[in-house]
Amino acid sequence: MKRKRVSNYLYVIEKEGEMKVPVWIYVTDQMLKKLEEDRCIEQGVNMTFLPGILEKAIMLPDSHQGYGFPIGGVGAFDADNGCISPGGIGYDINCGVRLLSTPLTTKEVRERIDRILEALFRNVPVGVGSASKFRLSSQELDEVLNQGIEWIIGRGFGSKEDALCCEENGSMKTANATKVSPRAKERGKPQLGTLGAGNHFLEIQRVEEIFDKEVASLFGIGSVDQVVVMIHCGSRGLGHEVCSNYIKRMEEEQPQILRSLPDRELIYAPLGSRLAQDYFEAMSAAANYGWANRQIITHQVRIAFKEVFGQGIELKLIYDIAHNIAKKETHKIEGVDRKVYVHRKGATRAFGPGYEEVPEVYRKVGQPVIIPGSMGTASYLLVGTEKAMSETFGSTAHGAGRMLSRHAALKRFRSNQVKNDLLSKDIHLKAGSMKGIAEEAPDVYKNIDEVVEVSHQAGIGRLVARMVPIGVIKG
Repeated sequence: MKRKRVSNYLYVIEKEGEMKVPVWIYVTDQMLKKLEEDRCIEQGVNMTFLPGILEKAIMLPDSHQGYGFPIGGVGAFDADNGCISPGGIGYDINCGVRLLSTPLTTKEVRERIDRILEALFRNVPVGVGSASKFRLSSQELDEVLNQGIEWIIGRGFGSKEDALCCEENGSMKTANATKVSPRAKERGKPQLGTLGAGNHFLEIQRVEEIFDKEVASLFGIGSVDQVVVMIHCGSRGLGHEVCSNYIKRMEEEQPQILRSLPDRELIYAPLGSRLAQDYFEAMSAAANYGWANRQIITHQVRIAFKEVFGQGIELKLIYDIAHNIAKKETHKIEGVDRKVYVHRKGATRAFGPGYEEVPEVYRKVGQPVIIPGSMGTASYLLVGTEKAMSETFGSTAHGAGRMLSRHAALKRFRSNQVKNDLLSKDIHLKAGSMKGIAEEAPDVYKNIDEVVEVSHQAGIGRLVARMVPIGVIKG
């Protein structure tokens, strides 16, 4: 595959053979070498064989090998003649992240760090198979799937301001609970309001650096050493089951499509088909579950902070973004506005100024973009740009990007050593699993500073603030 270096942060694989579009890869030279070590670039090229893909396949700076699409992959498919692929969205549908501002300083929180971590651990269930404090009937679960955050807020877990600061206002109207299997619902019923395990986390962070004071202030960050809270989790077992169910169904009902693919993990349904509609409605329902899940966790985080710092403490939602999702959007392609289904697999929406999808309070500057780091490393707040709209379908990176498998991490790292290393940096950790600590060691991931620098220098997300953890909750 011939690659052309376009800039310090962009390589292009030109269209050749049966490729329908080129591949744009946003990386440094060093990052590109790492991508060549596995099937990641091959997966990016494979995206271009899918029907209806428009303009380019995109690989963002956190790209690494995934299922079907690379994680960090973005593709836009014609709404009439394209397709929808579960492997281009991911198993953890609407795995996402939200950021809360607090009025507290680092000094105030450090003085009570053990107490607040204990309160958070008590209020937010963590770990594989963790069970919620909340019990839902089957009818209530369907209402969550159909309404998302609206249903949760209607029960007193937040305010309308929370919904206004969520992507899609926390509720995809295309959701249909009847398209979610009984097994998926069975898995999801006891897990609403739980953090789960893996790379999901709940962090207390301090603002270490502000790059754009005006935008940071608008977002609710006023000074260095202000404390913020970051929540990273998704749709739990329900979303995973939705993805599994529809991959199996697509394979069984469309053997002719399966045989035609360069990789069976790219299985898709043609847009306009009943199967594509069923999957999109089920995916939308799982996405609603993800927003509802983070909203209940937010409610519990607010309770914990009030327990430790007093009833007058208010935590404001800055923004909530989705990572693994498909959206029907309008984008300008070759100078013409086109309706497309944008697949963002391990990618963050990064809409620029003036778009109605951006909350009105932020519309003049653009959408907040939250890029979490790995345990013990920095996380970032950026803002969407017009260049992202014109180059990447309004998308940028979603995190550091994994370099080592969990199995390899367990062989290389020891949980106690990771925990001690974090404590030496004054980062306090509370986890539900010692194994999970080793699997998520900071060195398992790419350098988040480099990933974010590529997004910033390439113009597909502009730096606003850098945050570092002082307290971490892991599954």
